[in-house]
Amino acid sequence: MQLKKETFDDLLLALLPKVIQQGERVKATRGSTRELYGVRLEIENPLSRLSLTESRGKIFSALGELFWYLSGSSSLEFIKYYISAYSQDSEDGATIHGAYGPRIFDAGGVDQLSNVMALLTEKPRSRRAVIQIFDAADIARQRKEIPCTTSLQFVMPQNRLTLIVNMRSNDAYMGLPHDVFAFTMIQELVARTLGVEMGSYIHFAGSMHIYENKIPDAEAYIREGYQDFNLNMPAMPVGDPWNSIEILKDVELQARSGAPPPDLIKSMDPYWQDLARMFEVFAASKSHNEFRLRDLSDEMHHEIYSQYIDARIEAASKRTGHQGLLDLDGRNRI
Repeated sequence: MQLKKETFDDLLLALLPKVIQQGERVKATRGSTRELYGVRLEIENPLSRLSLTESRGKIFSALGELFWYLSGSSSLEFIKYYISAYSQDSEDGATIHGAYGPRIFDAGGVDQLSNVMALLTEKPRSRRAVIQIFDAADIARQRKEIPCTTSLQFVMPQNRLTLIVNMRSNDAYMGLPHDVFAFTMIQELVARTLGVEMGSYIHFAGSMHIYENKIPDAEAYIREGYQDFNLNMPAMPVGDPWNSIEILKDVELQARSGAPPPDLIKSMDPYWQDLARMFEVFAASKSHNEFRLRDLSDEMHHEIYSQYIDARIEAASKRTGHQGLLDLDGRNRI
């Protein structure tokens, strides 16, 4: 099966009914699924990586998972702050065997991403710019969790960076939103490093499936639809992004540990400032700090993040029992 759409929501709304209606029923390790095999997906505009729906708008957990990768970490403590389900995948209660970060940045001492960027700088039309995630040793013995992604291949037709992702297994409802976000962000990081425009994002899955206990949620998403505001994530600023990524790694760590954000945020491009504040938004939402959430919302530059922050403000307001009384600057007060 092949699907090609302009945006992620368009793709997901086309994919889910096909998996539900046409998928083979399979009894898998973690429950029964509906499965399609040999699925090819393409997003023509990778900046449309976020769902604009309430149920699949997973920017906070997706951003946390991306920076787990970029930090080269296999720490369970890190990722369960954003995605608690990872706790069931740890064999020692501290690490995740299949974590992507160490495999991308330290595969036997090899930084695969740096090598790919160096190769494409020297030979833009190379067909060797491949990052291997899945390893032969992953099935040498029984594991609680192994990588679903097998490889990332970067190619440059018409001098535009296209990313081709191959997955052995993919959860269409729970996993795909995170995968598309993280991999298209990495695609854009590489494109900015090379000084080229982005091409499309291509995603292959050997098994594309939905767990049957999630089918009602997937059907609710299909009925929910989304309002097409033609909103994409803003384009990443031109130039080398890696110094900003290092600062954001510090911001993420400080937000997760409850420390105040570094002053360096204010000197960054608005694009990076917004991503930094999203880590702060998530931290404030975990402590139900409605007033801090409202302050952070006022500091954002790009409209696309508003709906995700507003949902957190509403949840915090309900949690704290505020009645929505307004003071002169328009903020809810007790």
